[in-house]
Amino acid sequence: MRVFITGGTGLVGSAVVPELVRNGHRVVALARSEQSAALAVSLGADPLRGDLADLDVLRAGAAEADGVIHLAFGNDFSSAEAFAHGISTEQRAVAALGETLVGSDRPLVLVSGTPALAGRVSTEADSLPADGPVAGRSRTVTAALGLATQGVRSVAVRLPRTVHNNGDGGFAGLLTKQARATGVCSYPGDGTQRWPAVHALDAAVLFRLALEQAPAGTSWHAVADEGDRVSDIAAVVGRRLSLPVAVVEPQAFGPLGLIFGMDQPSSSAHTQQKLGWQPTHPSLLQDLENLQP
Repeated sequence: MRVFITGGTGLVGSAVVPELVRNGHRVVALARSEQSAALAVSLGADPLRGDLADLDVLRAGAAEADGVIHLAFGNDFSSAEAFAHGISTEQRAVAALGETLVGSDRPLVLVSGTPALAGRVSTEADSLPADGPVAGRSRTVTAALGLATQGVRSVAVRLPRTVHNNGDGGFAGLLTKQARATGVCSYPGDGTQRWPAVHALDAAVLFRLALEQAPAGTSWHAVADEGDRVSDIAAVVGRRLSLPVAVVEPQAFGPLGLIFGMDQPSSSAHTQQKLGWQPTHPSLLQDLENLQP
């Protein structure tokens, strides 16, 4: 299968591209710079220059592909305005990809987050949040899944709050980055809130399985760790970086502060049973042991 992928050189994409290539797929990766293009080639993909704002490039990539995987996002969390801009850019990009695939029965695999539900573990059957900081991304994914009625095999792979590899990535990675910058490993809330997690190499396998076999309009959970306590995550980060651990107000983490403070455990039991996905790589707490001071 010829697969067009956005975000193919990010932490998740850098695992997805080799996983696809090893399993016989040809990959074309969107690359916004010469550096990204070179990395795409090193991973085994053919680069296509452009970014999420280049809608004609996205349409061309999707039109020539047998399937599309969308992973790219602006990831600018410096302000609410920057985050909102990233959401609107992604919304237009996904709409362009979806419109190109209408009537083709080709797969469009999207990425979203696992939902946070008060008092219980979320499952694949739960809806994405209709309000809150990430509601815009939820609307984008929900609209794309609706294309299943228009001849698009649209599928959502829901990633947990931390996708990690060698101790880096996701919410835990942002916590580590802030700790290095401030000299204190800080976190909001009382620390009992739980974050689900998955190793990037395990997530990559699920993206491939979703591309190859998931039915149209379905959602799947790439969750290996159902929920690690934030206080436990911070304790490992603090120990590995030889930094003190402290509680701070959510505002210290900008637009993500409220999300950081949520209890959001999630299950992948249905995904593992139906798609035969089995995570095999280190857990988040094990992987954080790779952090270097």
